[in-house]
Amino acid sequence: MRVHQMWNAYPALKTDLSQVLELIEKHIRVRDKTVETTIRNLVHSGGKLLRPAYSLLCSEIGPNNNKEKSIAVAAALETLHMATLVHDDVIDEAETRHGNKTIHTNNGNKFAIYAGDYLFCVCFTILSRHANSLAHLEFNARGMEKILSGELDQLNSRYQSTVSVKNYLSRVSGKTAQLFAVSCYSGAITSDASRRQAMLAWNMGHYMGMAFQIIDDILDYQGTSDTLGKPVMADIRQGIYNLPIIYAMQENQEAFKPLLSKGDTLTDEDLEKLMDLINRYQGVEKARHLAKRYTHKAIAQIKKMPKGDYREKLLEITTTLLNRNV
Repeated sequence: MRVHQMWNAYPALKTDLSQVLELIEKHIRVRDKTVETTIRNLVHSGGKLLRPAYSLLCSEIGPNNNKEKSIAVAAALETLHMATLVHDDVIDEAETRHGNKTIHTNNGNKFAIYAGDYLFCVCFTILSRHANSLAHLEFNARGMEKILSGELDQLNSRYQSTVSVKNYLSRVSGKTAQLFAVSCYSGAITSDASRRQAMLAWNMGHYMGMAFQIIDDILDYQGTSDTLGKPVMADIRQGIYNLPIIYAMQENQEAFKPLLSKGDTLTDEDLEKLMDLINRYQGVEKARHLAKRYTHKAIAQIKKMPKGDYREKLLEITTTLLNRNV
């Protein structure tokens, strides 16, 4: 199974992630072979597998690391993540992801919605067979509810230039940080971690998810189409105003109004003007500063965890993700 090259430095973890993909693929059985092939291709589309990686590392926190169970939980969580991405792409009308055409672009919205729904089913099939308890299953169900609420908040806030930093952070907490937190927490409890240890994992995942999404949003302004796998400033084009532009608008709301009032008719020239304004009012710098604060909080949680090789890996990976450019 092909696993992202970022895991080459961690051979044991890379092997476990390969098993995660194998388990997901094992559960994909659809009568319609076009749907089945499409979903299998999605599984191997080049995602970084960050959430299952964090889950697997956190499964070493407690005294009883059950490899089969931890891989199953990681697989369920990655399947949940893929399902939300398929639906996100439909809502956002995104044409590409990881440089590949999205499912709805190739096959239409109805096909994509079915594929996403099927992945939700795979997630809970895997989880129900390996969850520690019904309480664990319920916890993940509630986690998914918050993730979907975050997506709904983003949808409802499109083209609203009055979005505040608080609104943005609340959206990110549900949309991205929740799944990181659930992944880390679920990994920890598969190893019979104590309540305190599991909550350290939860908090670390939350802070990591906040930092990760903020940096992802920064890259929407600084990257290229080739590195991002999607058009530059794609979020603004879709009316999604993220932290860099929110910070910049705090300094001079009036300067942005003539451009943002154009909604989905923004031209490339308009986007250049917006980028000039964001740079003038240091939106990206302020966003990166907040991402660093969340990353430092995540690292502080990691340092409170029991010593072990997994802890050093968490520190390395978390620090690397803060400094990523793609």
